[in-house]
Amino acid sequence: MTLAAAILAVLLALVFLALGTAKMLALQPMRELAAKAGFSVAAYRRIGLLEVAAVIGLLIGLFQPLIGVLAGAGLLLLLGGAVVVHLRKGDGPRKYGPAVVCGLLVATYLVLQLLAAQ
Repeated sequence: MTLAAAILAVLLALVFLALGTAKMLALQPMRELAAKAGFSVAAYRRIGLLEVAAVIGLLIGLFQPLIGVLAGAGLLLLLGGAVVVHLRKGDGPRKYGPAVVCGLLVATYLVLQLLAAQ
């Protein structure tokens, strides 16, 4: 693993630990976002659980790169789903932009991990 990949893994872990925990706890802003997206609070909590699971995978990936790659792939799928939901709701770039930026960071992490494995 390169230093850049490790830094990205930790950065992504911090971001998604905060987001996933907020969703799992169903904090008021997350309940509002769930309603706007057309999700039940229970479904949003499950998304938060997946995000926290990805955090654990990214951190394990610091020592077991394959686990990190799998966690990153899962996060990329979640973020792709987030972009699709925003586009279906007719949201503009200000709404789906964070998911795109996070997706690009995850994709960069995955590329760095795959290049390091060669």
